[in-house]
Amino acid sequence: MTTAIVIIVIVVVLLVAAAAILTTRRRRTHQRHRAAQVRAEAAGQAGAVRDSQRDAAAAASRADIARAEAERAEQEATEARRGLQMEEARQEDAVREADAIDPDVDHRSDGYQPGTGTHRGT
Repeated sequence: MTTAIVIIVIVVVLLVAAAAILTTRRRRTHQRHRAAQVRAEAAGQAGAVRDSQRDAAAAASRADIARAEAERAEQEATEARRGLQMEEARQEDAVREADAIDPDVDHRSDGYQPGTGTHRGT
């Protein structure tokens, strides 16, 4: 009976090994099939990726243009402020000149403000 038990054990081990091999082959076949499906889905998304790349490039281009326009506008505003300051200075110079000419304005007093008409005390 020992020989019969050994033969049965060997047959069982061989059956288990064969089942394991078949299961592994089936699992690998299934994994290969699933991988092919995932690759096909990824390939199907390539068009969407290209569209997104195009959209991103267009948005970056619009942003570059907007930045350049903003810089130009800021430069114009700076020049306009500079022009305003120059005009204000010219006006103040003219007012000071008028005050210096006017005998009724004390343009040398401590509280003198251009154009306020600070009169000399009499």
